[in-house]
Amino acid sequence: MQVNMDLTKQNQALQNVVHEVGEVAGYLWQRGWAERNAGNISVNISTLIMNAPEDPRALSHHKLDKPYPGLKNLCFLVSGAEKRMRDLARSPLENMLIIMMDREGKGYYLINTDEAVAQEFRPTSELPAHLGIHNMIAERGSTEKVVMHTHANELIALTQISEFCKQEKLNNVLMNMHPETSFYIPAGVGFVPYTTPGSEAIAIETINVLQHHAIAIWEKHGVFAIGERVLETFDLIDILAKSARIYFMVKSSGREPEGLPGNS
Repeated sequence: MQVNMDLTKQNQALQNVVHEVGEVAGYLWQRGWAERNAGNISVNISTLIMNAPEDPRALSHHKLDKPYPGLKNLCFLVSGAEKRMRDLARSPLENMLIIMMDREGKGYYLINTDEAVAQEFRPTSELPAHLGIHNMIAERGSTEKVVMHTHANELIALTQISEFCKQEKLNNVLMNMHPETSFYIPAGVGFVPYTTPGSEAIAIETINVLQHHAIAIWEKHGVFAIGERVLETFDLIDILAKSARIYFMVKSSGREPEGLPGNS
C-alpha cells in the first residue's frame, strides 16, 4: 500500500512525531504488549499541519456515531484498524492515517490517502475512545496531545487478582514498589472495571477516569495513557509496568513486599 507522503515530506516537526510513534510501537512489540494487532495510538497534530487541503469536503468523509464538538477542524495521526505494532514500527505511515475532523465534529476526512485505499484502510476500532479522550482534553484546555492504548502484561496480571480490582488497592501496590512511580505519576492511576472493548460504555468510563489521572487501567485488558509527547506517554506505562514486575518478583521469592518507607 502506498501512502501519500506530501503532508510529511516538507514538515520536519511532523516527521519527528511519526518517528517517535514508530519507535514506541517497536518498544510495545518488544515488551510483548502488542500481540497481533493489539494496541493503538493517536496524536493531535493540528498545530503541525501547515499544508492541509483548504476544502476537506472534497476528500473521503466518514460520519461518526456521536459528535465531538471540541475537535472541530482538528487533525490526528491515528493507527489503523488491524495494524500490527511490529509493522507500524517498521513503516509508521503505511499503518496509520491522518484524519481531519469536520467543521461540526460529527465526522472526519482522510487527508493522507486516496479513495481506493480508504475503502479498506480504517482507523483503529478504539477510535471512539480516542476521540472522546481528545475531546475531553480539548474541553478542559490542557496540553496532552497523545492517547496510547496497549496490553501491558504486568498490569493485566495485577487485575487478574481480585484484591487489585479496586482503585485504592491498585494504587497502593503500584505506588509502593518503586519511588519513580509516585514521582512521575503523582495522581496515581484510575481503574476501569471490565467492560466490552470498543464499546461506548468503556469509552465513557475511561474518559471519566482520565479527567483525574494520566493513566487508566482496564481490568484484565490493558491500559490507556495520555501525555504531551509520544515517548513520555510510553514512559508512564513503562514505569507502572516496572512497579508491577517488582511486586511479582518479590512475591515469587516467597516474601511479602515491604513497600516504600513512609508510604501507607
